[in-house]
Amino acid sequence: MGYYLNSSQAFSLYESETKKPYFVDKTAMLRELIPLVDQGNNHICITRPRRFGKSVMAAMVGAFFGKGQNGGTIFDTLKIADYSTEDADGSFTNETPSSDSQNDTVRYDYRKYMNQHNVIYINFIKPANLSRNYPDFIKRIEKALSKDLHKEYPEADFWEEASPIEDMAVVHEETGENFILILDEWDCIFHKEYITNEDRKSFINWLAALTKDTGYVSLTYMTGILPIAKYSSGSTINNFQEYTMTVQPKFSEYFGFTEEEVDLLYDRYLRMEKFPAIERDDLKTWYDGYHMAGGAKLYNPRSVVFALTNNCLASYWTTSGPYSEIAAYIRNDRADIRKDVALLVAGESVKADVEEFAATSMKLTTRNEIFSAMVVYGFLNYENGKVRIPNKELMDEFAKTIREREELGYINRLAVESDRMLRATRKGDTRTMEEVLSFAHDTETPLLDYNDETELTAIVNLVYLAARDSYYVEREDKAGEGYTDFIFYPETPGDDGIILELKVDDTPEAAIRQIRDRKYVLKFQGKMAEKKRHTGRILLVGIGYDRKKKDHHCKIEIV
Repeated sequence: MGYYLNSSQAFSLYESETKKPYFVDKTAMLRELIPLVDQGNNHICITRPRRFGKSVMAAMVGAFFGKGQNGGTIFDTLKIADYSTEDADGSFTNETPSSDSQNDTVRYDYRKYMNQHNVIYINFIKPANLSRNYPDFIKRIEKALSKDLHKEYPEADFWEEASPIEDMAVVHEETGENFILILDEWDCIFHKEYITNEDRKSFINWLAALTKDTGYVSLTYMTGILPIAKYSSGSTINNFQEYTMTVQPKFSEYFGFTEEEVDLLYDRYLRMEKFPAIERDDLKTWYDGYHMAGGAKLYNPRSVVFALTNNCLASYWTTSGPYSEIAAYIRNDRADIRKDVALLVAGESVKADVEEFAATSMKLTTRNEIFSAMVVYGFLNYENGKVRIPNKELMDEFAKTIREREELGYINRLAVESDRMLRATRKGDTRTMEEVLSFAHDTETPLLDYNDETELTAIVNLVYLAARDSYYVEREDKAGEGYTDFIFYPETPGDDGIILELKVDDTPEAAIRQIRDRKYVLKFQGKMAEKKRHTGRILLVGIGYDRKKKDHHCKIEIV
């Protein structure tokens, strides 16, 4: 076994995952890969945001196909084992390997493919981190791979100064053996400061030489964040079938957790945790909301596992790397997107023409390119032509950004004012509330025009941004006999609850009357009872806006 060729790395990584308490069995994916290996000369690239299980799945593929390991200790008890059953004649039959295959019954025995292949498993993160420049990066990989090949095939007639790519061709010619390439985090090198545009082109050419028109490669399984299509000019590397998050539905269910999988994990959590502090609905609020091509909704898997492991809801997302660069575009108001970001933080969806390839460079020039980058990196969800912030975890990250960065100007000042707005509401200080709302509407150039209740709702959401630190804020949901604009459910027992209704060209008294008449309080009390959490007062907040006079009026009643 070598460092890259038939190493134990993938097996060890995946074996350790299967032993963890919140492991989810995604081995059904192997059922779709076996026919590709059988056919040969197949190359796929699966791109997903960070934290969506790409590396775990790559390790699974390597652990299953790679020589030198006893995969039966893992896979014989997992879902892939269900797809083969022994017939009376000794052959093995399994169902159609994928929804895209022909309807004819195909015969595969997963055990005939397990640990029977030469696997070259490379996670590019390690050599990228250890290298000083691009030539050093490629040299590290090629040197280790050549050493592996020479050690594994000492009788092969390798020639001096040959590249490992040429060495693989020699092995194939002399032995007839093929290779499976598992290339994890292929694009991580592009985020290194030492990489130039010429280096990017060189790396694409290197990948093309490694994978294209090579009959000795049965399957290339490549993962990353960025799609490769627009990095490759012309026919440089057009041999890959790409599966992105928002376009191709195939493989979607293997990256991220489905509703059913989170149900199973939560049941496991309740059995294991002596004092469970998380409710099932909380996981949905915090970590759900990603929309895949084909309609599937998925949870952020890393965050779900960390929350259950730590028995604590929190943001497990890290705002390093590309997020910091994207934040710079917001700060500089590139393409006039600051208003859109304010709407997103206010909980609205914003129209956008998202093309995932636009994120392949951080030199973004249009709002659609900036939003495309945010979708590709997982900061926004894209569905039906609109982008939005998918869940509370990401909403908190956006809110934190605009509250901490003074250079964001107007929306930063709105966020700062939200602390004063929340304090005034709790104190019943309607005069200060009206002052904050007037500031939001009148200062500098208004962010929104208040043409309808939606824009008023967005502004109110912004001026209550601070409430998200201590409340779960629910918007436009069925409550009693009608719909209410906002309900603030306190996270800390004993805190005041808030039910807030907005009215355009009507009075705050009318807003409170609607809260009472339509029994919105019942919904609040019911949910708090479900959580077995007592609350303090219930504040009924009415806000009216007069479009002619351009002023706000507020009223608070206590239940």
